[in-house]
This record gives sequence, C-alpha cells and structure tokens, in this order.
Amino acid sequence: MDSPQPSTPEERRREVLGELRFLRNALGRTLGDDGCRMLAARVREALPGLRSHLTSHGLDRAIYVLRTARLFAESIDPDRNILLALILEPFVADGAMSEEEVSERWGEDVTRLICSFDKVIRYGRLNSAVNADNYRGLLLSLAEDIRVIIMMIVRNLVVMRMINRHPDQAWVVSVAFEASCLYAQLAHRLGLYSIKGELEDLALKYTNRDIYTQISHKLNETKRAREAYIAAFIAPVRDKLQKAGLKFEIKGRTKSISSIWAKIKKQKVDMQHIYDLFAIRVIIDTPREREKSDCWLAYSIVADMYTANPARMKDWISIPKSNGYESLHATVMGPGSKWVEVQFRTKRMDLVAEKGLAAHWRYKGVKGDETDQWMNNIRDILETAEAGPMELMKNMRTDAYGQEVFAFTPKGDLFRLPAGSIVLDFAFHIHSNVGAHCVGAVVNGRHEKITYKVKNGDTVEILTSATQTPKQDWLNIVVTSKARNKIRQTLNEEKLKAADLGKELLERRARNRKLDIDESLMMRLIKKRGYKYANDFFADLGEGKEDVNKILTAYAEMASPDEEVERVSAGEFKLTDQQPERSSEVLVIGEKSIKGLNYKFAKCCQPVYGDDVFGFISSDGTVKIHKTDCPNARNIRERYPYRLIATSWSGEAGELLPVSLRVVGTDDIGIVTNITSLISKEPRMTLRNISVDSHDGIFQGYLVINVGEARQLNNLIRKIKTIKGVKDVSRL
Repeated sequence: MDSPQPSTPEERRREVLGELRFLRNALGRTLGDDGCRMLAARVREALPGLRSHLTSHGLDRAIYVLRTARLFAESIDPDRNILLALILEPFVADGAMSEEEVSERWGEDVTRLICSFDKVIRYGRLNSAVNADNYRGLLLSLAEDIRVIIMMIVRNLVVMRMINRHPDQAWVVSVAFEASCLYAQLAHRLGLYSIKGELEDLALKYTNRDIYTQISHKLNETKRAREAYIAAFIAPVRDKLQKAGLKFEIKGRTKSISSIWAKIKKQKVDMQHIYDLFAIRVIIDTPREREKSDCWLAYSIVADMYTANPARMKDWISIPKSNGYESLHATVMGPGSKWVEVQFRTKRMDLVAEKGLAAHWRYKGVKGDETDQWMNNIRDILETAEAGPMELMKNMRTDAYGQEVFAFTPKGDLFRLPAGSIVLDFAFHIHSNVGAHCVGAVVNGRHEKITYKVKNGDTVEILTSATQTPKQDWLNIVVTSKARNKIRQTLNEEKLKAADLGKELLERRARNRKLDIDESLMMRLIKKRGYKYANDFFADLGEGKEDVNKILTAYAEMASPDEEVERVSAGEFKLTDQQPERSSEVLVIGEKSIKGLNYKFAKCCQPVYGDDVFGFISSDGTVKIHKTDCPNARNIRERYPYRLIATSWSGEAGELLPVSLRVVGTDDIGIVTNITSLISKEPRMTLRNISVDSHDGIFQGYLVINVGEARQLNNLIRKIKTIKGVKDVSRL
C-alpha cells in the first residue's frame, strides 16, 4: 500500500522516466506530440529555478508531484487541465514560471487551478487538523472549484504513501491525523471510497501500528481460507442467478483494516464475530425501468438459499438515501454458520457508489452539515457526464460555505464566522474581554480598524487597550449575535453602575438639604422628565447628564404643600364659606365639626378614612389633610407649626379616596393578573391605574386604588402579599 521514496539515484531516475511516460500518454490525446515535447522542454528549463528539490520534510518533490498526477489520472480522471496544474504548480509557487506564461501557453483555467491549489496548500501548512470541520470549510471556501479539493485529497494520499518509517514521527502522526479527520471525510463525501479506505488504513498504521499489524497478519493468515470460502459461497449463487436469466457480475471482498478495527471497538467483539467481515456484491446489468424488480429478484434467490437476518436488512433502493446512495443490503448465514453481507445493485448504482460519482456523507452515520445538498448536486451533474466529470465541474464554485468566512489567529487557531464579520466580531469570538478592549487588529501584517471585514484565510491579531470600553454604536456595526449580546451586556452593566452612583449622589445631596425622598413622588418626577425607566434616569444622573441640584429643587417644589405665604398667626386666617370641595362630614377639624369648610386630601400621602391625620391651613384658606407619617410631615411641622390644625375622622367612612401601592415581585405576567383579579373582588374598592417596570427578572408595579378606609386597605395589602411571586407590598 505504501510507496516509499526511491533509495538510490538510479531507482529515482527509472521512476521519474516511468511516470513521465505514463503522463505523456495520458496527455497525448489532448496536447498532442508537439504539445508534450514543448511541455517537457519548458519543465527542463524551469527545473533550476526551483528553490529546493525536497519538501520541508525531506520528500522528493519531483517524485511526489509525478505520483500525484498519475494517481489522479488513474483513480479519478485523466483531465488535461488538472494534470497540467499538478505538474506546473511547484514551478509557479517558486517563481520559476509566471502565471502569465501558464495562461498564454496552457490556458487561464490551468492558471486558476494552480493559484487556487497553491492557496490551499499554503494555508494547509498551518496545522488545523485539530479543528477539521472548520478547516474543511476553509478548504471549500478557498478552492475555486471542487477539482481543487479532489487534487488535495489525491495529493494527501500520495504523501501518506511516502511517509512510512519517516524519521519525524511527530509529523507523521500529525499528517495521519489530518488524513483521517479531514481528507478521508472529504473523500467519503465525494464518493471516492477506495481513496477514503486507503487513507484511513494508512492513518491507523501510522498512529496505532500494533493494532494495524495484528489485524493485517490475521487477514493474511486467513486469506486463502477466506478466498476459498467466498468462492464456495458465490458458486451456487451464480448458478441460480444465471438460471433466472439475469446478467450480472459478482465481486467478493473483505472489509478494510480500519473498518474492521472500528467494528471491533464499536461492537466489542473479535474479528470472527463481525457480521460483514465478508461482503459479496451482486452487480446487475439491467435497464433503468427494471432495476428495482431485478435487484429484489436476486435478493429473493439468495434468501431462498441462505437464511437472512431481517434485523440487518437495509433497503436503499425503494427509498434511496438523501445523498443519492442506492443499494439493497442483506446479511445471510452462509456455509459454516458464518455471516456474509450481500449487496444488490445495478451497474448504474455501482458507478454512482464506487467511482466517486456520489456524495453520501451520511452513509456511515456521520453527522452531515450544510455541504450535503451541495455535494448531492455534484452527484447529479457527474451522473450525466459524457465529456469527463472534471470538464463539467470546471465552472462549479465551492460556494457551500459562501455565508461564512474562516480566519486564523497568529497561533494557527482557526475560527468560523458569518460572512461580513468584522475585526470586532473576531475579537468577541475569541473572548469577551478581548472584544471589550479591542482597538483594531494586525491582519496579514497590516494594521486595520475594528470595522475591517475579515476575509477567508486572514491571519488576525487583535490589538487591545485597557482604556477601551464598548460603545453604543458598536451595536450597529457588528454582525454576530455573540458580539452584539456581549456588547449589550457590558453596556447594561455600565449603566447599572452609573445608576447606582446616581442614586447614591441623589440620596447624599438630599440628606444635606434635609429632604426625605418619597419614592412615589420621585417616580412621578422621573416620568415627568420623560424617562420610561428609573434606571435610565439614575444612570444619566450618575454620568452628569442630569443636574442633581436642579432635580432636588424640582422635587422640593412638588413635595412642598403650596406656595410660600407671609408668616401670620393661624387666627388671622379666615375659613371660607364657599361651596366646600368635600361636602361630607367625615372630618372633625378643630374642636368641633365645621360645616362648609373647604378641605383637600394631600396627594403626597393620600390619606384615607382611619389613618392618623392632621390639617394644614394653606394660603387660600383650604385645609390640606396629611397623614401624621407623611414624608413631608416633618418639613411642614418644622417650617409652619403655626398653620397646623388638629384633625380627626368622624364615626363614618366617606367617599372612596385614591391610594398608591408599590408591589415588588418576580417578573411574571400572572402576578399582575392575580393582583387585579383580587382587587376587583373587594367591596367598595376600584383600581384606577397600574404601571409596571421590570428589570433582570424583577418587576416593580405601582397601583392607584380607590378605597374607603385604612382597615380595608390594610386587609388588601395582606392579601396581595400572599400571592405567589410577590416579594413586598408597601403604601406610598
């Protein structure tokens, strides 16, 4: 399987000449004799211009380039442009030939293939096999068409064949891991199953040589017996199928070493208990309209001869796999009680499945991704190929990852981002703190701004500053939701800090001015100033956008009972005999009830029947009724003691009066519904207004309720506190 490098100059000379003769024959049909001679002459002229005849890991460049071209011609397609690109790429990469010369002599398509192939090779040198899914996406994005991906797969297989017993074991393991995780998966996706199987076998050989050797020896020991068994199994089957009038061929095979090892690990059994260690393939030559019936006829014949295991039956003919794979699989008990897997398919199905003309990534249950549909489209195109599959794929771009870009960090880590992502998105993708302090980047050695759009294959080094913080306008320029969420989260955290600072500043200045801040009155002031949320107001206060002294002055004006009047004795005030604002005799003002006296209930404390109250004579002679624990009571008593008048309730409750309540609880719309439902059931009580503000899972609601007396209000408060989710209820 492996093909090490020639050990002597003579061996090398013979191999080079042999490979050149093969390629001359392969290219002769399209280049002609003169074209082949011109190519050979130009290659000989350019040889001195190569930087080295060895790769960085000591492989003979000529040998492995020629082997790659030959393998492509034998296993895939002897396509003129691809073979030329494989041969000429080292000369263009080393500057021994120019792109212009290649375009002029052999065509622009060859130049495009070389440039794309070289680009993928250069990025492939960054060892990203540990992130194979991302690197696969990068390959598909960088390669201009699918032919370049197939070229990379074939190239990797040639390298894998040449590195057996290579002195740099660490590098060998790295290449093997990349072959298994990346190129074997791509080969499988493209239907290049023989290449995929060999890559996986070589990868197992280089990473776990003991296991590979054990299974290989076991297979070699039983090879003769296995071949005899397959022949004995096939002979009667062939006879029965011929008698049924079917045209067919039968192939027998043993599973690959890597597949056997995978089965042993998965099923935790030894080789003799693996069901499909033997596999027989019956390939029927039949018209398209009879494919299904003939496959089922062949199955029924074999099932009559050998006992079938129904649990192992797989019908991908009636309902083909989503990736286009068609075949009928059955497992039967053969002679000697050995399980044998038999696959029934037509020549067309076998061509699709075996010659690289199908993409069935999910065939073995491996999780697919967004390239599946794209690969299925390739299958449809290849099935109709007449001028050669590579010719039809010439203009097919690998745009399955067109909505994404792939970029490296300086350490070689590869990240996948949405198309259009900028440096700032890349920074937040690395880490939130990196994004929050990002001031720009060095992209491919050049300084770029945070708004630079990342391109496929870019190497991005993020520049940060301790003084940088997220800005509001960043939300308008980033593309990824991760960056946007982190920016919004950081801005909210900064706003909360500013809000806490604003609250502290307001409270400190209020204490200096001997003002008691009433929360409901402050909320009314905040709403009056046009703020929807209190936190926004306090954040502006903390950031200096609002003047704290002006705010306190405005608050004091709202809190003061009335405009200032000259200081005169209470006896000089005349009680008006106008039509009273409140005509009920629920209050006793002074030593007895005075009919016709104007009075008002203060809005700052909203007293109701049953509260301890006192009266304050305003400048127009109206008595304002305050609760004795009113937030403004201390200020009134200190500044206007001569305008106070004793006030109490009479024996009967009067009209319904408005009272404000503050409710704090878990942010759940059900709480509001339960509260309003509770209030609606209370006699002599109505809900006038409700406003709710929620933040970080906690809601704060303000209710204005018309209520008749304090006792009823206190009962309501107790009931609201019992509602699930309510944390606190207080009267304002």
